[in-house]
Amino acid sequence: MSVLAFLTLLLLGAISATFGSIVGLGGGIIIVPALIYLGPLLLDQDISTTLAVGTSLTVLIFTALSSTLTYMKDKKVDFRSAWLYFVTSGPAAILGASLTKLFDPQQFQLVFGVFMLCISLLLIVRNRLKPSTREWRIQRTFTDAQGVQAQYGYNIPAALVVGFGVGLISGLFGIGGGSLFVPAMVLMFRYPAHVATATSMFVIFLSSILGSMTHWYNGDVGGWLVLALAPGAWLGGWLGARIVRRISGNGLLWLLRVTLFVLAFKLIWSGLS
Repeated sequence: MSVLAFLTLLLLGAISATFGSIVGLGGGIIIVPALIYLGPLLLDQDISTTLAVGTSLTVLIFTALSSTLTYMKDKKVDFRSAWLYFVTSGPAAILGASLTKLFDPQQFQLVFGVFMLCISLLLIVRNRLKPSTREWRIQRTFTDAQGVQAQYGYNIPAALVVGFGVGLISGLFGIGGGSLFVPAMVLMFRYPAHVATATSMFVIFLSSILGSMTHWYNGDVGGWLVLALAPGAWLGGWLGARIVRRISGNGLLWLLRVTLFVLAFKLIWSGLS
């Protein structure tokens, strides 16, 4: 691996993790398509979809851990509900990782492109959607480091279903699953946005470990790629969590939306051609 390739991957890890940490995505939604398209340019070799997914999910461990540790200092992680989500997200991540190899490259790019397009649209409209007014059976009161109290609720079956969806997407696409997790927590269960993002990153950390172990077993993780991406991902996870402390992140969020649109259409076009 050349110095230029290493530095580019280092920067890619930092940028993707920063975005992912701010909105709870994890960053894999940028890393996977970037590896697929940058492979021939940087490494003079094609990177398969399964290798991109397995590598991304492994890097996601560093992003999510770094972000979670920062959020923990602000007492924004609801560990009680996080472990409940992990009951189903963990096994589902293993299942998703096992299913990745069933797609050929064109099918994967098409499905992943459509998924990214849906996520970019969701990121646009989610602030306009109103949280559910349903009174869930389990009610939680959560106090952060600033002493701000928030009330939200859920029931166990609904939480387990959400956790399963998060884990399946995490293992299948290597993206963490927070793209669906955070909106579900905010809109269905009325979590405060920062608590949802922080809790999501902790669940993603746990699920990524199990999903990446499956990809390692299948030989779908690039060790050198992980070594190049991981330091930037650790820095980006820390940076994104600190940015959330100070700003709403709307400017970065719009940049992320545009980036996802471009990558989504590129993947869909490649999948159809």
